[in-house]
Amino acid sequence: MLKLAIFGSGSGTNCQAIINAVEAGTLNAEIKCILSDVEDAVILERARKHNIPAICFNCAPFKTKLDGEGERVVLQTLKEHDVDFIALAGFMRIVKEGLLNAYAGRIVNIHPSLLPSFPGLDSGKQAFDYGVKITGCTVHFVDSGIDTGAIINQRMITIEDSDTLASMMDKLHAQEHIAYPEALQWIADRRTTLK
Repeated sequence: MLKLAIFGSGSGTNCQAIINAVEAGTLNAEIKCILSDVEDAVILERARKHNIPAICFNCAPFKTKLDGEGERVVLQTLKEHDVDFIALAGFMRIVKEGLLNAYAGRIVNIHPSLLPSFPGLDSGKQAFDYGVKITGCTVHFVDSGIDTGAIINQRMITIEDSDTLASMMDKLHAQEHIAYPEALQWIADRRTTLK
């Protein structure tokens, strides 16, 4: 069983999909805590509604990464909650060496494109603006690069001529909500590991 921490910075719809899978018994995991770098993030409300510890931490003075004192606090929090695996679900900061080393091969992320295409920010918009006809989402292990870790799971969508960016993203999010719990269950079953 995975003893899971979920990190997010926003609304937490992928977090909710993971919670739903755990509660339905389709994901063999226990969510030990949900963490956010944004005090009023909806993801923390989701945690509270499901009686999961909701923890906000401060990343100052850094604007784009989890490092320094913020990273130290997070590592201590994870230890206190007996976490052995981390799922990044809309966490909008770069994870640095301290966390990567402490949880080597045990941090995963979901990205809204078919990696290696369109890494980084606004990847859904990148794909839409580029004019691709097929895109999707990727669950991958986290390494020191930006969206460069080993791929665990991908799901595709077709972009129709009638799609807007918003309708395309709705289809994409629906696939993310399937792909992420599925990938975590593969990990829980030891069907995939970072080699």
